[in-house]
Amino acid sequence: MTKKLEIKIHDCAGRFGKLENLETPNILSERDGKIAPDIGAAYDVPREIAIWSVKKTIAKAKKCVNSADIAVIQGSKYIDLRVKTAVELENIGYNGFLIANGDNLLLHPRDLVDLVVSLRESLNPNSYLVFPFSEPSFIPLLSYMGVDLFLEGIGEYYSYLNVLLTPTKNYDLNKYKLFEISQKNLLKRNNKNVEFVLNEVREHIKNGTLRNLVEERSFTSPQNTIALKLLDKNHQDYLQNYTQLY
Repeated sequence: MTKKLEIKIHDCAGRFGKLENLETPNILSERDGKIAPDIGAAYDVPREIAIWSVKKTIAKAKKCVNSADIAVIQGSKYIDLRVKTAVELENIGYNGFLIANGDNLLLHPRDLVDLVVSLRESLNPNSYLVFPFSEPSFIPLLSYMGVDLFLEGIGEYYSYLNVLLTPTKNYDLNKYKLFEISQKNLLKRNNKNVEFVLNEVREHIKNGTLRNLVEERSFTSPQNTIALKLLDKNHQDYLQNYTQLY
């Protein structure tokens, strides 16, 4: 079951649009899309296990193509396997794709960049990519590369760890005694900060300044810095395809 994605503005590979009534980039909630069942595998596993995971996931996705909106891209650390999986799922009838093992990919910048770029180049432009839990500081870069949606729940997850999310970094409130706050109120604050960053991204895309925001946030972590450098060094053609000329 597909939902129509309409891309209204590009800023580099960043995409401002609408998925039904939901502006993108944005948070994907359960009411906005149903995810097909899958069989997951760890990130760093032998290729044979990754292939097994992919086959089982595709088989489950086929059975749910008329009731689910989003299929899961398994494949562990093997980018060619991930891309092949995504194309096969698209041929089945899906146009929404959740990238599995997102937490591991954020720790492996080269794999992250190569995977997202390869998926965007291989899939239909009207197919959309969903990234699982992402810290707010990574959202501008992921959006800049072409990720459209982010799973809800990141604010709640960190609130139980007593971690405050901000646009630039995370604060462990057990270590950094910024203030005392209940889990419930920390959840609200975390969600507001994630929402703020997504508003930032959408407004920067509309104004053609997303690159400025990405460069600013690239200094928030070594992984962010490395990912942007790899993107610039290895994928200039991809970036230039969408870069506006003045």
